[in-house]
Amino acid sequence: MARRRLTMFSKFLLTILIVGALVMAGYYFLNKTSFGQELKEQSSEVSTADSGSSSESKSPFSFGKKDDDVIKIGVVTWGGYAGGQYFNEGFEASEASRFYKDYGLKVEFKVLDDFEASRNAFKADEVNLLWVTIDAFPTEVNGLSDFDPVVVWQADWSRGGDAIVARRGITKVSDLKGKKIAVAELTPSHSFLLWMLDAGGLSVDDVQIVPQASAIDAAEVFKAQRVDAAVVWSPDDILSLKAVPGSRVLESTRSAAYIIADVFMAKRGWVNKNKETVNKLYEGWMRGAAEINSDPQARRKAAEILAREFTERGTALTTDEAAEMIGNVHLTTHGDNKNFFGLNSDYQGVTGNNLYSNMAIKYQDLGFIEGNVPNWRLISYPAAVVSTDLTGPQHAAEKSKTFTQASAADEKKEAIASKKVSINFRTGEFQLDENAKYIIDKEFVDIAKAFANNRIRIEGNTDNTGNYNMNVQLSKRRAQSVVDYLVSQYNMPRNRFIVVGNGPNKPIADNSTDSGRAQNRRTDFELVAD
Repeated sequence: MARRRLTMFSKFLLTILIVGALVMAGYYFLNKTSFGQELKEQSSEVSTADSGSSSESKSPFSFGKKDDDVIKIGVVTWGGYAGGQYFNEGFEASEASRFYKDYGLKVEFKVLDDFEASRNAFKADEVNLLWVTIDAFPTEVNGLSDFDPVVVWQADWSRGGDAIVARRGITKVSDLKGKKIAVAELTPSHSFLLWMLDAGGLSVDDVQIVPQASAIDAAEVFKAQRVDAAVVWSPDDILSLKAVPGSRVLESTRSAAYIIADVFMAKRGWVNKNKETVNKLYEGWMRGAAEINSDPQARRKAAEILAREFTERGTALTTDEAAEMIGNVHLTTHGDNKNFFGLNSDYQGVTGNNLYSNMAIKYQDLGFIEGNVPNWRLISYPAAVVSTDLTGPQHAAEKSKTFTQASAADEKKEAIASKKVSINFRTGEFQLDENAKYIIDKEFVDIAKAFANNRIRIEGNTDNTGNYNMNVQLSKRRAQSVVDYLVSQYNMPRNRFIVVGNGPNKPIADNSTDSGRAQNRRTDFELVAD
């Protein structure tokens, strides 16, 4: 029988198959055998030595690494991201990372303190996730619309990291009227100032805003005594007080506890393509935050990591200073994130939607936003929060502050901020009608929630018509009606409130006129340091 010869095409196919088999065998040998792994490590070490690269450029993932394999997270010099940085055992992608050990994720943190540089890095895909504060997000979301940014989780609440420092003689918000205030506009500092002015019954028209490029610049202007007050970030609050004799911290986010929320945004397209990765990243981050919150040794280790990493990047920081940074925030847990994204129907505190929507209105009214911003439901993307199941007390939401019963001294304690709200009562009556409830909801509830660590003093006032003693008692009953409403409707702790009935003793207008008497029949809401 005659033999069949292979055609040229058959020979070509056979060659391809043989070469493919050799490549697969080589890949298996290098990646699936211990001897192959040793050869890879030796090759990596020789390559690094030959190139003369510094130790800073070394990476355990350098051999055959694709840049797409590393999740890059953009942050600033701030203690609020400690949960993820601690879980990663540092800022570089590493096999020591628990993200890698537990989830197979390679994670790298990039410190981008310059705002514009950080946004450009996000646009250019140099980072996959980037910090943003939800209060300021409405001012930039339209400018990022081409990249379809979404908020994937919350990292922290500022708890002392933001503060208003003021010169001698300024002891309450109303003292800021007509004064010069240095602030970095369209930043968390700006948002904090707007909330404080509102709580004190003032607006930006009542003060002189001195715009600054950053909170650091605001602190420097204050230290030079060119302004009366400034909104600064820790540790510049302490440094400012040292530089300006007699100055004080007027208020900080330690008591204004629900105003500045750090979150992470990502491009929707990237999240959609990497849902499982985002879920794992979120779960590991929450585990890290829970450990720091509940274990002093873990907190100390987190501080050591921050001190080492920030110092290597040019910001000299001791472990104690890093620990103080972490102490100026509340690292949010899985339970906190469920509350933040409105996934807990029983939660009545501040949500991301509350902050985002309120600040969008404030900045629109001030002319900083043109047109409408996207609705919260369009920019929130809590899929990782929904998919994660972390249980136990360490993962529960933060509990509200516990207050002791108010004392007589609390009735006379100086208020930080006082907001006058006119609530009309029928003559001789003290029960709230529906219109009065609406006014309370609109004018004060958001402030009460945002400043959740402050006591609230509610002072009832009357005009001078009628019996003096009866007016005093009536004004106290009216103030108590407001307290009862806030407790029953919003579940606020009753011991938080200080109830005072002034009667006609604190008029703000002339009682000899109808309009003056109407102004004096008011209810004052005051924030008092606990």
